[in-house]
Amino acid sequence: MVGLRGVGKTVLLNRFEEMATESGCKASLVEAHEGKGLPELLAPHLRSILYSLSHVQNAKDLARRGLRGLKGFLNGLRINISDIDFGLSIDAEEGLADSGNIEADFPDLIVAVAQAAKAASKPVALLIDELQYLSEKEFSALIMSVHKVNQKNLPLIVIGAGLPQIRALAGNSKSYAERLFHFPDIGALKTLDAVEAIQEPAKSEGARFEDRAIDHILKITERYPYFLQQWGYVAWNISQTSIITEETAKRADALAIAELDKSFFQMRFERCTPSEKRYMRALAEFGAGKQRSGEIADLLGVKVQSVAPTRSALIKKGMIYSPAHGDTEFTVPLFDQYMRRAIPNFDAGHV
Repeated sequence: MVGLRGVGKTVLLNRFEEMATESGCKASLVEAHEGKGLPELLAPHLRSILYSLSHVQNAKDLARRGLRGLKGFLNGLRINISDIDFGLSIDAEEGLADSGNIEADFPDLIVAVAQAAKAASKPVALLIDELQYLSEKEFSALIMSVHKVNQKNLPLIVIGAGLPQIRALAGNSKSYAERLFHFPDIGALKTLDAVEAIQEPAKSEGARFEDRAIDHILKITERYPYFLQQWGYVAWNISQTSIITEETAKRADALAIAELDKSFFQMRFERCTPSEKRYMRALAEFGAGKQRSGEIADLLGVKVQSVAPTRSALIKKGMIYSPAHGDTEFTVPLFDQYMRRAIPNFDAGHV
């Protein structure tokens, strides 16, 4: 699933995990983040799945082989994490996923897990959030693992979510990625769905939003789920009656924006360096949507090459992405408006 911040990707992943568990799968949801690699993230979950499968009589031997492969995988990559090593006193199997090359080893490990799952008649669902934080090699290893599982017709599925740059990351990692994955776009709600998202929760509590109140909320939030939730919440709390009027919805604007500024926006803003904030403020000067990277550099009074490291750092932090070569866009909806509030007077030379 591909989409900007606040569109509900994580909510959907959590629901998929519930659905997978309800249907009898062994499901694990992990969130990638800066500073921690794919092996460290997945190893505890794979260990848990394999231990569970080892209690199924038909899968016992294959599950134990998977655990030996997991131990060798960690040893090969020189990963020594106490919460992973605990309970892995089993000896590694020489030659199984232990070369130290993640692109070679991870597919072998995942196949070993999937073979145990097949023997146990227990499909496995691996759900990974924030895929954009994976390195190119890690993404390549993940893609190769899915490819190998598909070739062997084994019962393991990978469901992921991330910012729009994961399309390019997948393509750069392996040319056949698009044949293995679907990349559904998760974005702003359609008008009827957005109306329902506002109106139905109120109706269930014996209240309702006037049509003009809903029109206002849909316009100012641009129908993004997180913002619809925020405006609906604030308008509900400040309304004096069970009918939420347009006037009430408009009064909610300042409170909703202030709350977003303190939480959703500011927490991302504060992770950035002064030069990164300067770049984002220049991007915000052009308004919403994708902008030409060269024009941003021109506004800053520098060459494109000189701000390329700053742009790359912001992409890695998940603040911006490149929808096409030479284009730049915020990953957070309405962030251009926030940047203009956070830094009202733009000076290309200083922020």
